[in-house]
Amino acid sequence: MIKKLLNISGIAFLVVVMISCGDSHRDTGRAYMPDMTYSRAYETYSSKEELEKRGVNYTGRPVEGTIARGEMMPYGLKNDSTGYLQSASIKSPVMRSTMNIKEAERLYLVNCGICHGAKLDGNGPLWKDGDGPYTAAPKNFMDNDMKAMAEGTMFHSVTYGKGQMGSYASQLTTNQRWDVIAYIKSKQFPSGAADSVSAPAVDSMTVAKTK
Repeated sequence: MIKKLLNISGIAFLVVVMISCGDSHRDTGRAYMPDMTYSRAYETYSSKEELEKRGVNYTGRPVEGTIARGEMMPYGLKNDSTGYLQSASIKSPVMRSTMNIKEAERLYLVNCGICHGAKLDGNGPLWKDGDGPYTAAPKNFMDNDMKAMAEGTMFHSVTYGKGQMGSYASQLTTNQRWDVIAYIKSKQFPSGAADSVSAPAVDSMTVAKTK
């Protein structure tokens, strides 16, 4: 009798184990916050039209007017002749005494040195005393006309491009562009003397807010 009961108990236990291992009992029940429990996955390069059909409002771009954390206010002057002239009055927000000169130098060498040269003399690898692939010599930052150029005008040119130089707004953040300009000025005037600009200095933040 005892042996029979043990057999029945063993069979019953095996049945319970087999039932508990079935897929029908995998549901964890209701989630208190289903949006966080079952997050919707997004494919970076998926068709936005397909997402719209599913009721998903996803553009792949940040909300208009947002500014990246740690970034400065957007540059306010337009890419036209008036904006170019007004840029001479913009004052750089970078203080030479507090700037990271090593990082500014690295940014210059990576983005500018190939044309303007490591010595800022306009003799980068793409020119190389006229033997390089470029047919027009890049600007020599050590020339008097470039030394006299205002920081704001340099920043405007780097932001929108000037002549054969394209815009670097997509390669360098606003902060980084100002750092590069500050590095150039530090090499032009190693003693700390400021370049002569007749227009009154205006902070770039003020310009951004007025536009």
